[in-house]
Amino acid sequence: MQLRYAFRLYPEPGQRLALARAFGCARVVYNDAVRAREDARRAGEPFPTAGVLSQKLITQAKQTPERSWLGEVSAVVLQQSLRDAEVAYKNFFASLKGERKGAKSGAPRFKSRKDSRQSIRFTTNARWSITGSGRLNLPKIGAVKVKWSRTLPAQPSSVTVIKDAAGRYFASFVIDTDPAADAARMPDTDQSVGIDLGLTHFAVLSDGTKIDSPRFLRRAEKRLKRAQRELSRKQKGSKNREKARLKVARAHAKVADARHEFHHQLSTQLIRDNQAIGVEDLAVKGLARTRLARSVHDAGWSAFVHMLEYKAARYGRTLVRIGRFEPTSQTCSACGVKDGPKPLSVREWTCAACGAVHDRDHNAAINVKTAAGLAVTACGAPVRPGLVPAQREETGSHGFPPQPCAA
Repeated sequence: MQLRYAFRLYPEPGQRLALARAFGCARVVYNDAVRAREDARRAGEPFPTAGVLSQKLITQAKQTPERSWLGEVSAVVLQQSLRDAEVAYKNFFASLKGERKGAKSGAPRFKSRKDSRQSIRFTTNARWSITGSGRLNLPKIGAVKVKWSRTLPAQPSSVTVIKDAAGRYFASFVIDTDPAADAARMPDTDQSVGIDLGLTHFAVLSDGTKIDSPRFLRRAEKRLKRAQRELSRKQKGSKNREKARLKVARAHAKVADARHEFHHQLSTQLIRDNQAIGVEDLAVKGLARTRLARSVHDAGWSAFVHMLEYKAARYGRTLVRIGRFEPTSQTCSACGVKDGPKPLSVREWTCAACGAVHDRDHNAAINVKTAAGLAVTACGAPVRPGLVPAQREETGSHGFPPQPCAA
């Protein structure tokens, strides 16, 4: 499994100029590739291949006065920019044919020097290295200071240098994880849990644990409004406006970093303590169009579930998503009777069939765990919509089994 490890970079003034030059050259080559493809489409000609584009837009362009400055940066950076354009077109065509899962991908667009995010990538062919003093040595840029927050578990295969909207620099390393080391880090457990995500509490677990919502954006609203108001009063194109823009970007980055850290800590704790996890497949896009949009975006449910998903795959855990139309808030977890829909203001209710008193979120978390166990068995055999014979070790079981069955 491949993962990214990101570290903060602190380039010197000269290195910042070299990075800006590399960002600009990579952007120009990408735009030239998109323009060449668009010209071929309008002319009704076949798209030029990657080899033809490399020869024309890099090798030959360096010999012309208009593009001679392309030789001031590493050739690997330019080649990777062409590869990015090629991948963008492949994703676009796969999305048109319905071969690509997820949201539809649009046609590649031209990049701007005013984009909030700039990046370049160095593969092993670029001969970048980590010096003995802990600096990142990049070709035609120099040895850049790195803030190492942790050690790299293996030799990276590539590094991407990123500049974000707040003017911060990061080095993102691609690492191949070791399954044996991951298994030793998080041994198997016999616990399982269902999670009900919400706004009153960020998450309520089936064991009754309630995790408060930090509401990072809500807590920073006053500071963000003040910074945005100062930005709106600055003259466009002035240096003071750029300073105000950086102030707004840094305020937003602080909120995003805090939310990201909270998601990582909570997801790692849940993966460490549980062998199987059930969670609802929420319609975040639909909820983001309601009056709760700001709170929904502040919670960041999709990012949290994505972290659970890849960490479960890494450490051999089971993550099951149940359908968004499952009536987890309407069903009694004690007797299974569906008691009907309830407004959000009802936080506690009594089952009319058995008289059990339920906390709305806790009851939903228990139902999420039960529904996840019914939706997919431990061996991956689907139960809905048709009848499927029970697996040998799953007959009569409810919820998650204590340990996964052998394949």
